[in-house]
Amino acid sequence: MRLLARTVRGIEHLVAAEVAGIGRVDRIRHREVWFTAPPTPAVLDLRTADDVFLIGAVCRGIGRTRADLARVTRAAARLPDLAAVRARCGGPPAPPCDSPPATAGPVTEVVASFVGRRNFSRYDLEDAAGAALPGYVSRRRSRVPAAASSWRLTVAGDEAVLALRVGGRPLHRRPYRTRSVPGSLHPPLAAALARLAGVTPAMTVVDPCCGAGTLLLESPGCRFGLDESRAAVACARANGLAAAAVADAGRLPVASASLDRVLVNPPWDRQATSLGSLAAEPARLWHSVRRILRPDGLVAAVLAEPDLPRCLRIRTTVRIRVAGRPVHLVLAEPA
Repeated sequence: MRLLARTVRGIEHLVAAEVAGIGRVDRIRHREVWFTAPPTPAVLDLRTADDVFLIGAVCRGIGRTRADLARVTRAAARLPDLAAVRARCGGPPAPPCDSPPATAGPVTEVVASFVGRRNFSRYDLEDAAGAALPGYVSRRRSRVPAAASSWRLTVAGDEAVLALRVGGRPLHRRPYRTRSVPGSLHPPLAAALARLAGVTPAMTVVDPCCGAGTLLLESPGCRFGLDESRAAVACARANGLAAAAVADAGRLPVASASLDRVLVNPPWDRQATSLGSLAAEPARLWHSVRRILRPDGLVAAVLAEPDLPRCLRIRTTVRIRVAGRPVHLVLAEPA
């Protein structure tokens, strides 16, 4: 079974490392990891992937002109029936062969994206594929209702790929995420940071700026979150992080040299502003983190710039893009 996992730009290698636990990685390209795996629900357990799809067709020879859209339509017309395989992977069940179709018929959507300059839009791509799909509803002028079949169409270089979403909704929409706060981290990105830090169930992990609790909820181990904002702590608890408490990140109420890992998405003073002692002196966070880490401990952080004080030594920096902006995942150790 051929699948692809969609990713945040820059963490493809981290997604590939997780995928290798359930199948064979075949290819990595822009925001995608292609792999082969048995058709089981394990494909929906991937934490670092934004979404997972069954590959239906690969079409080559896609250029920059609108005339190339005809190739996409022909590829869509030859798509195999993936409903049964999708159900074996934990997706919505395939309808019985003898069941009558719904009165309104199935709803099919296509979500397209491409890399580079083209003389057509993403909606042109979607409509080109949709022209050959039953129940297609265009996103060009209307909001698509809940779709029975959601296809992802990506074009990179001269290659177009049509793939069917496995789950009933995008994988990054976590069931636990009932509430959020400004600056809340994207769940697969939080899972990728935990993987970068090598967090295991035997470790003790803290997030001193826990916000909605996403970083810890995507991590194994003994977890507890702290935040200066009472509203953020209430949000984290509502999302299922029971061990969350109000505390100043610059004066952490944690014993020195007691923690295996610190995971943190500190306030950048954009969506979320610094509170407590960090409002006057942001660097207090890092000195506080350095104090509570074991000598062999690590801190993993999401930063606008890969810059830390001398009390911490950077091991690894991963440059990614979030909402079109460059961001860095930074792994550091006590200096």
